[in-house]
Amino acid sequence: MAGKPDKAAKKDLKRAKREVSKQRRKQIFEAFQMQRREDKALIPWMVGLFLLSVAVVFGVGLIFGLHWILLPVGVAIGLLAAISVFGRRVQRSVYSKAEGQPGAAGWALDNMRGQWRVTPGVAGNTHLDAVHRVIGRPGVVLVAEGAPHRVKSLLAQEKKRTSRVVGSLPIYDVVVGNDEGQVPLKKLQRHLMKLPRNISAKQMETIEGRLAALGSRAAAMPKGPMPAGAKMRSVQRTVRRR
Repeated sequence: MAGKPDKAAKKDLKRAKREVSKQRRKQIFEAFQMQRREDKALIPWMVGLFLLSVAVVFGVGLIFGLHWILLPVGVAIGLLAAISVFGRRVQRSVYSKAEGQPGAAGWALDNMRGQWRVTPGVAGNTHLDAVHRVIGRPGVVLVAEGAPHRVKSLLAQEKKRTSRVVGSLPIYDVVVGNDEGQVPLKKLQRHLMKLPRNISAKQMETIEGRLAALGSRAAAMPKGPMPAGAKMRSVQRTVRRR
């Protein structure tokens, strides 16, 4: 009797996995269709890289007399190259649409991979300028987004508050933007990844616990980039109510 529930559970698990896989394929296809409509160069790039990869591997195979054996390898490499260029162009398109919108930097930080502890909106104002706090192996990174003349003071105040808690541990500050001395949104994750490793994972946990007590001085921030054309006055009114 014990075997029947196990079989039923396995069947349910397989069904759930198939459903998840189906949904993932559907999302990828929808993303491809959307990107294809907006990016006319997408398909030529994908087809071109696929054919180039196959041709190169096939050519190497001809030299060594293994062209038919290496052909499937070339097809596999070509598919990987096409998928890779698709992913990069989609990512570039997403960042291009999000750039300059309130909440975009917080969204980019939330999507970072690896051991990063992100606390969005630790400081901010009703203009939706904000400072986000990131704890990682480099130490503490304060990331500001918004109007440069306003975020500088926000960043300075938050850095002062943070230094009282973390002491001599490294604190980096980053302003997201396209002006001199700023970091473009699309390069934000890469910029943080390139920072030197100064602390251990254990120290990260200690710092996170200490900084949690500081709380937040920010107005409510949108969870992700605001849609283009959103009315700032209505958003500020909502912020004040909160």
